[in-house]
Amino acid sequence: MWFELIRFDNKSSAALISIFAISCAGGSFLGGFFGDRVSKLYPDSGRIMCAQFSAFMGIPFSLILLVLIPMSVDSWKAYAVTLFLMGSTISWCATSANNPMFAEVVPAKHRTMIYAFDRAFEGSFSSFAAPAVGLLAERVYGYDSTIANSSNSSVHQAAALSRGLLTMMTVPFGLCVLFYTPLYVVFKRDRDSVKMVGTKQQELT
Repeated sequence: MWFELIRFDNKSSAALISIFAISCAGGSFLGGFFGDRVSKLYPDSGRIMCAQFSAFMGIPFSLILLVLIPMSVDSWKAYAVTLFLMGSTISWCATSANNPMFAEVVPAKHRTMIYAFDRAFEGSFSSFAAPAVGLLAERVYGYDSTIANSSNSSVHQAAALSRGLLTMMTVPFGLCVLFYTPLYVVFKRDRDSVKMVGTKQQELT
């Protein structure tokens, strides 16, 4: 919708969304690759650093995408490059940190439940993003869906929507970086506890 307010046609908008989706898929692979490599150098903190890097990169790329690039159909290439780089770097958290760390600290018999809970928890929070963007754009930044769809009003609408998107992207990315920080202490302790319990169970059997 935001791209269409900038006056991109359906084909151009779909191409940009496809570029972002493809780069996110490739970014997941990169996240797993770098997570494995860094965790060998820093077994207690490497995966956490990768996740924080990925979450942090969402902030500057959001600013570039929504603020710095001129909102014009002439900026299609700039949007495409930004979306490609953004998708390649912000999609690491699950493959570089969350999933492999769960495998290390969660007993095997509970892993399916924990992975399912993780997906449900993440999905439930992300479902509030679109309504929150809409409320911010309308109530705070002046988006008005009743305005006639002229070129001037379209620019105003796109600017209002971009501010709502920016708020609902930079704030969660920043919180994500902060929420990973306690794992520098907790992860090693929990992993060692699980290993100790596993060793005791093997001795008993």
